Amino acid sequence: MWLLFAALGFVGGQVLAAVFVAGAAAVSGKLNSLAAIARLSEPPTWYIIATLLGLWAGFFGSAWLASGMRGTKSIVRDMGLRFRWVDLAGIAIGAGGQILVALMYVPISHHVHDFNQRFDAPSQRLTGGSHGAGYFVIAVLTVVGAPFFEELFFRGVLLRALARLFGPIGGWVGPALAILTTGVLFGLAHDESLQLLGLATFGVILSFVAYRTGRLGMNMVAHATFNLMAVVAVVLPVAVGPGALF
Repeated sequence: MWLLFAALGFVGGQVLAAVFVAGAAAVSGKLNSLAAIARLSEPPTWYIIATLLGLWAGFFGSAWLASGMRGTKSIVRDMGLRFRWVDLAGIAIGAGGQILVALMYVPISHHVHDFNQRFDAPSQRLTGGSHGAGYFVIAVLTVVGAPFFEELFFRGVLLRALARLFGPIGGWVGPALAILTTGVLFGLAHDESLQLLGLATFGVILSFVAYRTGRLGMNMVAHATFNLMAVVAVVLPVAVGPGALF
């Protein structure tokens, strides 16, 4: 049932994102040009915010359904939404994740045309069209909102559902399958072919951390650190280098 709730939340998030974007476009008088805006490499701030809010509403909805209908009716308890001081170790995990992803792409970077530009495209799409206060809002949503809602969905609902599904498989095989599957689905959900390897790898790391700790605190800190480094890389590309944004 939790897998069903996860599927409903993911699909529902896509639908809500489309509805929110259409509403924002209507308010701003851009409804007739919405298709063209959606194809822009750097969409306007209102488009990005509406999309994120829709997706995250679906993610939160899946956790709410799972907890309310097949849980203890406490999202905090059911999803492991607890923080401890040790969770600050997530800062090192997030920073190390950025370094690991960068090293993974070194062997292929010279064989892909315009590698840096293509690798940075998701970050540019999310933040590149925003300036001033708009950029600040997007940065806050990226560093604070994305880690919370994505971890709640992928490591709170999905990982726990898969861990129960594969639980009957003996020894370490069941947990390993749950961790690997969640990481790969995390990568695929971002729909970025070039970044898929890095997305899935970091997703597996986050899934392992969540499984071992039984909580989401360290994950959210690691995810926030990872995204913060990517946001800084957009502003200071020469000093920081390319950054992947999840």
